[in-house]
Amino acid sequence: MSLLIKKVNRISSGDNIIYLVNRIKDLHRSKLTSEEQEYVRKQVKKDEKELVSINRLNQWIFVQVVNRKRPVYKRLEAMRKAGGKLCERLNNHKSESATLIDFTGTGKNIIAFIEGMGLAAYQFNKYKTGPEGEKAAYTFNELKISAHALKKEDLEELNILLDAVNKCRNLVNEPVCNLNAEKLAESFREMGAACGARVEVMGKKKIESLKMGGLLAVNRGSFDLPTFTVMEWKPIEPVNAKPYILVGKGVVYDTGGLNIKTGNYMENMKSDMAGAATMAAVLYAVARTRLNVHVIALLPATDNRPDGNAYVSGDIITMHNGMTVEVINTDAEGRMILADALSYAKKYEPELVIDAATLTGAAARAIGRYGIVAMEAGAEKPMAGLKDAGNDVYERIAEFPFWDEYAELIKSEVADMKNLGGPDAGMITAGKFLQKFTDYPFIHLDIAGTAFFEKKENYHPAGGTGIGVRLIFEFLKRIGR
Repeated sequence: MSLLIKKVNRISSGDNIIYLVNRIKDLHRSKLTSEEQEYVRKQVKKDEKELVSINRLNQWIFVQVVNRKRPVYKRLEAMRKAGGKLCERLNNHKSESATLIDFTGTGKNIIAFIEGMGLAAYQFNKYKTGPEGEKAAYTFNELKISAHALKKEDLEELNILLDAVNKCRNLVNEPVCNLNAEKLAESFREMGAACGARVEVMGKKKIESLKMGGLLAVNRGSFDLPTFTVMEWKPIEPVNAKPYILVGKGVVYDTGGLNIKTGNYMENMKSDMAGAATMAAVLYAVARTRLNVHVIALLPATDNRPDGNAYVSGDIITMHNGMTVEVINTDAEGRMILADALSYAKKYEPELVIDAATLTGAAARAIGRYGIVAMEAGAEKPMAGLKDAGNDVYERIAEFPFWDEYAELIKSEVADMKNLGGPDAGMITAGKFLQKFTDYPFIHLDIAGTAFFEKKENYHPAGGTGIGVRLIFEFLKRIGR
């Protein structure tokens, strides 16, 4: 489900109303009675509330006060959280629509608030049936905006971005029984058709001809075929002479292979393709908003299963670039398929390559669900830009060291390298493995802690979060405009 957000000139008298204000005295322009204004004033001053609600029996009135004492990026995140909280209230009240009336005159505050509402309105309930499922379904589906400070093009862009985030969430939430590698590739093809991007889906024969040994090795234990999808958005006169390339891990289900996952570690492994879903969604948003930047997404996909022909510890795999890898653990499969894609990216002579992957438990353990672990090689300035964009959209980046010494931990006695570096700094050694397949400016994003949440948090739903889409889109938007 997604929220319809649109600007209006007329306000329906019976609709639920949301007033966005900087100060209580701004309410003199509202249609609140003097008694209601006094009630709001007391709630804000006495109880220090930033959101006050008034029940008129047949209509709800909400007053949201902007706390301007916070730094800008924290204020905008507070507005997103406030919007998410209000969306939840409207659903609890079984409301279907509301009109937001702005008295702040600040476009950024408005966008952040309605962005939080839009992100919180998502629900993945396609497999729920019966009355209990219907009872739990969200009712709030339309938000009308009356705000002079809000530009039409900003709202259009926000609607496209919300759509892209929700597409990513939907893909991550789909079970593998309905989304194997071929179906994932078909979803990418449909996204390309919808946004005007070029899409090429390579099957197993083409992958074999390209000698993508990492992708083929991981796929050996599967009954389903692997895919390698290329999505491309190239405007007529892009600002970049060389393309920006987005690489996403598309392991549609990860059992760990013959090094099978134990306990409940396999429980949410349908989400192991979140990197590919993220990058496809970013390209979709870039193409739909017609950003003047040349972007390519490379999306290798397979599942990782322990069938009789599955690759095993001790195997030596020849990769796309001719380098050899000693397999230490078959559960370190994401880096194997990403490495082939990163090597393939060299043909484009890229300006910058960013990969996103639910790659290591070490990343999630290091910083939890609060941010994205990142490393860079030859991309110091783009990393600074990505961090800045991350603060603005509050999908923050924690940069880890990428010292040469970490490469010592993936040296092999029998091959060019091994696919696992031992118990220390696992997220960094995984990044170092990937770096071996690059010769261009490179940023690695480990989204293991942020791609999938066990329970709802603020405006992020339980399940696929879509975190990373807004971050990378914002980064590319600053380049393309």
